[in-house]
Order: sequence, then C-alpha cells, then structure tokens
Amino acid sequence: MSRTAVPLVVALGIAIATWMWFRPAAPPQDDPAEEAQAAEAPEPPVVEYTTGPATPDGTGKFFHGREIAQVMGHAGLGWLERGNREDEEAPSKAIAAIELAPDAVIADIGAGSGYYSFRLAPKVPAGKVIAVDIQPEMLDFLRERASEREIRNVQPHLGAIDDIRVPPATLDAVLMVDAYHEFSHPREMLASLRHALKPGGRIFLLEYRAEDPRVPIKPLHKMTEAQARLEFESAGFRFVKNLRPLPWQHLLIFEKP
Repeated sequence: MSRTAVPLVVALGIAIATWMWFRPAAPPQDDPAEEAQAAEAPEPPVVEYTTGPATPDGTGKFFHGREIAQVMGHAGLGWLERGNREDEEAPSKAIAAIELAPDAVIADIGAGSGYYSFRLAPKVPAGKVIAVDIQPEMLDFLRERASEREIRNVQPHLGAIDDIRVPPATLDAVLMVDAYHEFSHPREMLASLRHALKPGGRIFLLEYRAEDPRVPIKPLHKMTEAQARLEFESAGFRFVKNLRPLPWQHLLIFEKP
C-alpha cells in the first residue's frame, strides 16, 4: 500500500465510525398486542341519567330523554308464551331474518321463558345460545323447558341489572326482544354488551314501534327507531339497518366496530 493510500483508509474508517455512531435508530418493530389495543375504538362519553316524576308504567329515571319502563316480572310468563304470539308478532319471520353462522355464540338478553332462545338453537347447531336473564324464576322455567325438549345448546345464564356477566370478546351476536326499554341501567348494559361482543359482532334489537299508534302496546314499552339509534350509536355501535319484516316491531341491527 502506498503512503498516499494510508490517509485515505484512515479517513474512510473515521467516516464509517462516525456514521455508525450518529445514524438514526431503527424504527421499533410493531407489537401486535399494542396494534390491537390502538385499533380498539375509544370509550364513548358517559351519558348521565336524569330523574323526574314517574309516569304510568314508568320509573321516573330517564336515559337520553327516554323514561325507562317498569319491568315485566316472571308473573308475565303467560304473555310471553301466549298461543297467538305468532299471529300478532310473527317471531318466525324475525328468527328467519337473523343471520348466524352454524358455530355462532349468541346471547339472548332478557331471555325470559326462552321463547326466542329455543327457536334460535337450531340455527347454531355447532354453537350455543346463552339465555341471559336477571330473574332466577325465569331461568328455572327455561332450564326445565330445555330439559323437556332435550335442547343441549341453550345455556341459562344469570346476569345482573348492569352487566350481562359474559367474558370480553366472546359473543358473535346479541338478541334483545322487547327487553331493552326495561333495562334499569341501559348505559352500563350497553357498555357490557360492547365488551362482550367480538369486533364486528352484531346486536339484533326488537322493540315495538312507537311511531305506529296501531301497535297495541303501552307507550313506555315501545321505542322509535330514532331513539334506539341515538342510544346505541352514542354507546359506540354502528347502525346497520332496520329489516322491517314484522307487523308490530322494529328489527334493528347494530354492529360493534
């Protein structure tokens, strides 16, 4: 090596060392868990309840301006199991309109006597229906009826007034039939449903149409589509559509983003 080449080699070495020392740090590798957490939709703002004088069949507690209705207890089993329910409400049409994969896990919230739970069971032969109610008497009736009919994929489940008590991200779908308007803690229940549903999980909400005066149901036991959308969208759900196949009820679909 010539004498002139030596300084060049030294200079090159110094330049490389300097670049290695001051070069920008490599960007950190993405953590899938952190990505999933970042992708989780932010918690919606808390909507406070208000109170006022109770109207007939009402509780005097209001959510988004709607007075919460009094609960129909287990003494109302006869109404749930009445023989002309198909003629009045066409529940078979509602069941047919609810799309579920054969292995889906769906929670029937406010399952009552299991009227819808047992009709959903054949749609999920490789899945299950979690029949949620807060009244042990309802669940006892449901459990006895399941045994009589030898239905294995309906699981009675005791919930609470503010929590369905189902692990996070375990449900593919939720059904609520003429029950949501009676929830004493709708804000907490909507949050509970949001956590229990998988991303993309759906809520099928049946409520008597308050827009139609011909629907022979007490006013506080009916809901408008606009009111339902206000409450569910404010809780972080996305409105999908209103199927409208039923004579008395809305069949509204909401989705967890």
